[in-house]
Amino acid sequence: MAVFAAMALGLGSRAFANVLPVFVAEHFGDALWACMIYFGFRTYFAHKKISFALWCSVAFCFAIEGSQLYQAGWINYLRNTTLGALVLGKGFLAADLVRYTAGIAASSLLDLAWPWRKRS
Repeated sequence: MAVFAAMALGLGSRAFANVLPVFVAEHFGDALWACMIYFGFRTYFAHKKISFALWCSVAFCFAIEGSQLYQAGWINYLRNTTLGALVLGKGFLAADLVRYTAGIAASSLLDLAWPWRKRS
């Protein structure tokens, strides 16, 4: 559920950017994308520690952002599709690394604080 909630909120932050506060519109979409990645890792590797999902998410998000420095025709073609733009992004921004880190940190803290989470 958390993956879908982060996805819906992230897409909503883009779709309704014109009615949201500027800070939210500019930063929350990327942070929520990273939240979605974190919760995806957390779901797939539920038996692992929270720190595993945290570091995998950071590595994945940073790798995707770093891949935007690569500008070959075939990957730019993919980036020009809606799904490709959502998954791969369009251009490298160092600020995105901060947004991803904030989203992953917030997700892992929420995960740690979740009151009825099964403790292992």
